Amino acid sequence: MGYHKLRQCVDDLQNAGQLVVIEEPVDANLEAAEIHRRVNRSGGPAILFNNIVGCSFPMVSNLFGTLERARFLFRDTLQNVKRLVELKSDPSAFWKRPGRFWKSPWHAMGMLPRRRRGGPVLSNETTISRLPQLVSWPGDGGAFITLPQVYTESADQPGIKGSNLGMYRIQISGGEYEQDREVGLHYQIHRGIGVHHEAAIRNDIPFRVNIFVGGAPAMMLAAVMPLPEGMSELGFAGVLSGKRIGMIQHPGSLPVYDQADFCISGTVHPHKQLPEGPFGDHLGYYSMAHDFPVLQVERVYHRKDPIWPFTVVGRPPQEDTAFGQLIHELTGPVIPTVIPGVRAVHAVDATGVHPLLLAVGSERYVPYEREGRPQELLTQANAILGQGQLSLAKYLFIVDELDDPQLDIQDVPAFLAHLLQRVDWQRDLHFQTKTTIDTLDYSGSGLNQGSKLVIAARGPARRSLAIEVPAGLRIPDGFDEPRICLPGILAVRGPSWQSPDEGKTAVGDFCTSLAANDSLDPIPLVVIVDDSQFTAGSLDNFLWTTFTRSNPASDLDGVGAAIVEKHWGCSGSLVIDARSKPHHAAPLVEDPEVSTRVDAMAARGGSLAKYL
Repeated sequence: MGYHKLRQCVDDLQNAGQLVVIEEPVDANLEAAEIHRRVNRSGGPAILFNNIVGCSFPMVSNLFGTLERARFLFRDTLQNVKRLVELKSDPSAFWKRPGRFWKSPWHAMGMLPRRRRGGPVLSNETTISRLPQLVSWPGDGGAFITLPQVYTESADQPGIKGSNLGMYRIQISGGEYEQDREVGLHYQIHRGIGVHHEAAIRNDIPFRVNIFVGGAPAMMLAAVMPLPEGMSELGFAGVLSGKRIGMIQHPGSLPVYDQADFCISGTVHPHKQLPEGPFGDHLGYYSMAHDFPVLQVERVYHRKDPIWPFTVVGRPPQEDTAFGQLIHELTGPVIPTVIPGVRAVHAVDATGVHPLLLAVGSERYVPYEREGRPQELLTQANAILGQGQLSLAKYLFIVDELDDPQLDIQDVPAFLAHLLQRVDWQRDLHFQTKTTIDTLDYSGSGLNQGSKLVIAARGPARRSLAIEVPAGLRIPDGFDEPRICLPGILAVRGPSWQSPDEGKTAVGDFCTSLAANDSLDPIPLVVIVDDSQFTAGSLDNFLWTTFTRSNPASDLDGVGAAIVEKHWGCSGSLVIDARSKPHHAAPLVEDPEVSTRVDAMAARGGSLAKYL
């Protein structure tokens, strides 16, 4: 069914046996988040917390906790959205298969927001300090809103047609914010709100912002959809909810979403910033405190029967993994139409999405050169890195579909094996240095600063991959405990990282020493880590450690490394230094006292005990 408001969704999930209610008192400070993480990790239901300590508003989480539940929420409209996506990819499909698409024009009408004069969200007012004060990790700098829908309009094109709806975390306590009057507005590069903020500054007018919390689940998903600039998130939400989104024309302010459970309305001062954070983020580390815009709070509205939805992020997989899977289902078919020659793109969730991107392209223009070097693949890689949030990718691995038309891009081990069998480290490494990376990635040289690496491989397999540590492998002093992570990939424990100079020297000496090995060809990739047993313990451990703790330009070396015509490559194994370094953010660790309290809750039994 298409939900009109959040309460309908909660009741429907409860009736379907996909939501449990906790009446026991739960603290929004760390306790609720730890319960959520445990339930999500076990594939459990959505959770309604009816008794939040010191707060009169109930909270709900894990609504999108599994892909199956996310599909359930949109079961009556998902096919409509997919068909509209198909038509966008190939408009001629309407005439080729009219029976499939005859309702699509009516569904498209649902993309138009409906103007309202009033709505439930304006029924009551409150203050920021009376809202649920969710703290997810012990090192967080305060309480945060984690499922906000941040609404802005462009000064160059005011009105709903020029609006943006995004999901950017909001800090509502702690730090240097004036209680009840200021909140921190965190947004990263390549987000639509930045374009609107710039336009307000350029036009020297106030930058107004409305933050919606709750409402139809379609609005939450729309806020995280990577839609092209100019495509309306409100329109997308209308199709996904099966109902046009109502927006109240509120005098002196931006439009307000009529069915939101809460709305925080205010203005961003064009020149004021305050430290926001730290915050335990979706790469599995804290994002540190940095100056970000401040919202001057003017009104906090809520409906009569509000529910406060939240999520918890951390090292993947988390609830946002299901978000990503559903988004891929909806947007995957569009990729070949946006980037000609690219069959598929996969942002690897286990790395935190942006650190590693896999792609399958094609050498369409020279298919007869089956043993030639990558050519069009490089053009396609550059096109991928020019597409919105895909531009935040740090590592991009791209292969030619003609080498294996059956290769499944979602099968990460198979994809890596395919690439490593074919790669030529002397020609296939292509760096972008001193460029932008994800705001949340601290492996680089500073906030939003780092490098990128494209590895493009094609042609017949040139090597077999080792599945065990070669018997004759000789490892230099200071390095030990070699472990095979995946075929052709070796993790080695290195000494603790001390300084940039020491780190580069140690890795350089390691590569020089490895050159004496005769058995390294089946191991094209070596990763130096702090704990090789942990890294090799699972696929997720390998992906997370390797790609969140390395910056390509500074942390890659290789056996037989050389620069030829300004192109860096190596004749032997590529070596990635994925040790923890002092400038990296701290990994997320739960509070032991809170863990003990949740353990006690599990021991008392109840509807959630088996998930805790």
